Amino acid sequence: MALRSVLDSARDALRGTLLLPGDESFDSARRPWNLAIEQRPAGVAEPADLRDLLTLLGVARNAGVTLAVQPTGHGAGGDLAGAVIVRMAAFDELSVDLGSGVVRVGSGVRWGAVVEALEGTGWVAPAGTSPVVAVAGYTLGGGHSWFSRTAGLGSDNLRAAWVLRGDGTHERIDDESDPEVMWALRGAGGIVGIVTALEIDLVPAPTVWGTQLTFDASDAGAVMRAVRDISADAPATVNVFVNSMRMPDAPQLPEEIRGRGFVTVQALSTVGPADELIGAVRRAGTVRRDESGATSPKTVAAASGEPLEPTAGKGVSAALSSLDDATIDDLFRFRGLPEQWPIMGIEIRMLGGVLEHPRRAGFASLRGVDWLLHALVPVFPGDRSEPGEASMSGFLDVLAPAIAPQTIPTFLGPGETLERCGDPGAIDRLRTVRADADPDSVIHEGRLPR
Repeated sequence: MALRSVLDSARDALRGTLLLPGDESFDSARRPWNLAIEQRPAGVAEPADLRDLLTLLGVARNAGVTLAVQPTGHGAGGDLAGAVIVRMAAFDELSVDLGSGVVRVGSGVRWGAVVEALEGTGWVAPAGTSPVVAVAGYTLGGGHSWFSRTAGLGSDNLRAAWVLRGDGTHERIDDESDPEVMWALRGAGGIVGIVTALEIDLVPAPTVWGTQLTFDASDAGAVMRAVRDISADAPATVNVFVNSMRMPDAPQLPEEIRGRGFVTVQALSTVGPADELIGAVRRAGTVRRDESGATSPKTVAAASGEPLEPTAGKGVSAALSSLDDATIDDLFRFRGLPEQWPIMGIEIRMLGGVLEHPRRAGFASLRGVDWLLHALVPVFPGDRSEPGEASMSGFLDVLAPAIAPQTIPTFLGPGETLERCGDPGAIDRLRTVRADADPDSVIHEGRLPR
């Protein structure tokens, strides 16, 4: 039977929806969160329940398509030709056990809902910087958060998962019942089945304290060296991000930031003020704005500036094994060149802490990596792509001598594969786990090409 006929027939069997090319809403449904990425799948399904997922598995097997789970469209990496995208909005369970510090979430739940539920409880979630990212996609891809020096990667905090395998079996698994699948779920989870719910450890944070220092761009090198120097002594309770922003001279921006560059240092502590540590950074330049005090993840998320609606953008990431003076100087010299205007923001995250000692076995790891960097290139209608591509390439060239052997899947760009995240032995192990869990190849290959 022709593919279109099989997919058309499946619609009547679903309680949820299945949109196909030519349907009125198909074009909007197929788009990922990053509108600069083009996806042309065979269909887009939004199952209503587990029964619908089982129906979709049968459809995939009969029609020769694969199922690509994209809860919210974040992390898209390819065109998905021949696949049916599966949106998981209906899987919206959210249950918090404050006594044991555990949250159970359906795979359609976004981090903002979890953060909101934990406000004022003394617990925080190992959540990403964006409140609209799905908990499942973030956690199963590794996931680096504001609290990763304190609690590890998002995947390190994964206790258990409910997984629908390619053969139709659906069960709760943990490290005792299936250690190999759990190892794969912690970083490469989408390749072994459809995760319907997760059980995640929360992070005790009796007193969340935040500091944000803003400096002129001319102080960037000195400020970055100061942050680098405190990293050796920073306790795991302190998490630090540095942002170098270069705002375009665009009339829609406020006058005070239009066409200007500045550097911010953001620090979060889970046990109250860290003034002595941050004092060394304050003294590294002229502080233009200093905000410090008790805060919460909800407040931090609201002030993050992360887009709350799908938008177009490009970016490139690098994990570094070290950050010496020469690399800092080269980076900010490159940053200041007029032709590097396409890079609006460079975010630099301090690693270490408990990231060096993961509690649980998993594919994703930042052990031995000291810094995580990301350069953001906005995409505006009508702009040529070449300047942005050249800037991203130059960014990687500058950092090349310090780039670490591995990064984590949530920081991979379009077209990049899991080979960037693990050694050949780990990749072979993933392929073995996938072959056992999905022998008929009904789950999309994701970032691990077959």
